[in-house]
Amino acid sequence: MEEGELVVFVGPSGCGKSTLLRMVAGLESVTEGEIELAGRVVNDLEPADRNIAMVFQNYALYPHMSVRKNLAYGLKNRKTPNAEINSRVDDAAKLLQISEFLDRKPSQLSGGQRQRVAMGRAIVRKPAIFLFDEPLSNLDAKLRNQMRLEIKKLQQSLDTAAIYVTHDQVEAMTMADKIVVLNDGQVEQIGTPAEVYGSPATTFVASFIGAPPMNLIPGDLSENGLNIGGTVLDHTAAHRGPVTFGLRPERARLTSDANGIAVDIGVVEELGAIRLVHCQLGDHELTVTQDSEEPLPSGRMGLEYAERDAMLFDRDTGHRL
Repeated sequence: MEEGELVVFVGPSGCGKSTLLRMVAGLESVTEGEIELAGRVVNDLEPADRNIAMVFQNYALYPHMSVRKNLAYGLKNRKTPNAEINSRVDDAAKLLQISEFLDRKPSQLSGGQRQRVAMGRAIVRKPAIFLFDEPLSNLDAKLRNQMRLEIKKLQQSLDTAAIYVTHDQVEAMTMADKIVVLNDGQVEQIGTPAEVYGSPATTFVASFIGAPPMNLIPGDLSENGLNIGGTVLDHTAAHRGPVTFGLRPERARLTSDANGIAVDIGVVEELGAIRLVHCQLGDHELTVTQDSEEPLPSGRMGLEYAERDAMLFDRDTGHRL
């Protein structure tokens, strides 16, 4: 990670992202490798000596303390002078727009306000790195969208590095400077949001990053071309053998001419500005994104795409060819 960078660990439940975060925090022991923070190896350091600040999913506030005392608690334990404590607490409260709640107890606050207090407690520490462990998963969808932007703006204004753990690929795409995609304890890909979306390294990344996900259809490459769903297409790839054909829904187009790739139109989901058209290609389903102002598709139609937009993956390993 670079200084001031927001790195998101993303992946399904049980893939190891929270375990990795807890190792950085010092809450899990490291069996192999080194964790280096700000130029020093911290494997054997206690959490309190690592200069990190963590924001948890469940806020972890002291219910019997006021907001002010919650914010100040960690600084008091470190014997910080009272004048500096008050200054840091007031600055954090102003930054997070919770100054009017300083004398309230956590039970008197909404979920979003409690999450701000939890972030404020981390901010007053002035750490070398912030660690966020799925901090928005307890909030409703509208508030989650709002808080997502606030955390990103806050992190940029503080110019402090942060690791953010989530299973939500939308959070990862919208917040991250760099994404680490994890799957079953392995790093599948590291890159910017544009890189992991536009050039997925594996079929797992292709299917996990993007909403709706990439269409992935088994096929075979031979000297005759690419066979998918019983249709043989011209393809310039030198690889031969079983492959997985990948195409983003927004890169496919439906046409009235069904002489090329013919698909049968199934369920159509209207989403306002766009619609999702679910199609059948032989035994395989695929999704096409369409502008809602286009004529409503039905029956049998043709599917077109630019060859540069199609991706091929090794069907055995899942890696992109």
